[in-house]
Amino acid sequence: MNNFIDELQWRGMLQDMTPDLEQHLKEGMRSAYLGFDPTADSLHIGHLVGVMTLLHFQLAGHKPFALVGGATGMIGDPSFKSAERNLLDKATLDHNVECLKKQLSKFLNFDEGAANKAELVNNHDWMSQFSFLEFIRDVGKHITVNYMMAKDSVKRRLEEGSGLSFTEFSYQLIQGYDFFHLWKNNGISIQLGGSDQWGNIVTGTELIRKMEGGHAFALTVPLITKADGSKFGKTESGSVWLDPEKTSPYAFYQFWLNVSDEDASKYIRIFTLLDKERVEQLEKEHLEAPHLRLLQKEIAKEVTIMVHGEKEYEMAVKASSILFGKSSTQDLAALDERTFLQVFDGVPQVHISSAIFEETSNVVDLLSEKSEFIIFPSKGEARKMIQGGGVSINKEKVSDPMGAINFELLQDKYLLVQKGKKQYFIILIK
Repeated sequence: MNNFIDELQWRGMLQDMTPDLEQHLKEGMRSAYLGFDPTADSLHIGHLVGVMTLLHFQLAGHKPFALVGGATGMIGDPSFKSAERNLLDKATLDHNVECLKKQLSKFLNFDEGAANKAELVNNHDWMSQFSFLEFIRDVGKHITVNYMMAKDSVKRRLEEGSGLSFTEFSYQLIQGYDFFHLWKNNGISIQLGGSDQWGNIVTGTELIRKMEGGHAFALTVPLITKADGSKFGKTESGSVWLDPEKTSPYAFYQFWLNVSDEDASKYIRIFTLLDKERVEQLEKEHLEAPHLRLLQKEIAKEVTIMVHGEKEYEMAVKASSILFGKSSTQDLAALDERTFLQVFDGVPQVHISSAIFEETSNVVDLLSEKSEFIIFPSKGEARKMIQGGGVSINKEKVSDPMGAINFELLQDKYLLVQKGKKQYFIILIK
């Protein structure tokens, strides 16, 4: 069991906290919550900071609550956003909520036998009981417009001239009431969140004070950025999701494998559970041989296993070695179709009908004439390169230009042709 505040501090995960929180945590098991807006049916790696914060809280012996915002998700938090988000209907939100519940259960211990078992709550359960008039009468009267206008997220939008709707303006009041409700009904005394949430969180502590004379606490973690200033968790193809259907385990693994050295030192603290001694040892080894990318490999391993499991991690490693190391037909055959196509993304594809493929008698014909001279411009050039040992099919060297075509089709329809050291082609039999 660790000290929650000390753990966050050495990992670079502590931004702000209200006074006396550390003493509050020392006095016994406490309950804290962190919210997730269900604007999609999967979490992405930007959410992992919050998930890891809850996980550290539980590992420190305290009780974590994950709030899935079925109500606030209908509105959208204006913090650090320049425009109002599209509002989702209830059926879509309900679906998203269920998906997020499944993903969160991979990280947090929901075991009924645990004294500090994690719990999931949905603010739609209590917010849906309010009428508009009841809410503005019973809750709204406690917070002044001046107080709400002073929040950075509101001031920024007004200063930019884009304005914000009453719906967005009311968000902090609704989030503040969530804290009050959970404080009163679930014994939750702490709200956790990103640094952009500070204003919304302290609105909750203010409501608790004004409505019941209670005392509650806030803690925020820094917003994660990349060393080059670009947005964390985004690639050229979009967000990096935890759902393997949205981002394959191979692509997920590659994201972490390709982070910069500067970012790797920060990310290994935030996104893994490796202890301080192990992290500092890895950093030392990395400095001695940066070309080995030990930090990146360790982050990629730890996070991929945590999100997708050992089996998917091993497939991602195998897929990576196919491009950058020695591999065999068996290694290729072990990849599922999606991973295979992602490994060789952008590689030219040659389409050959199954009838033509079956009547082709030798390798030279297959790689030149039957593939419309795309792989080799002539039979002579194909023959010469094969004889020189420069051609592989499915990672196996081809030595006889007139040899029979007895290669195993990958996924029952692909052949991978390697020409020279770096040039690849995919033959698709259809």
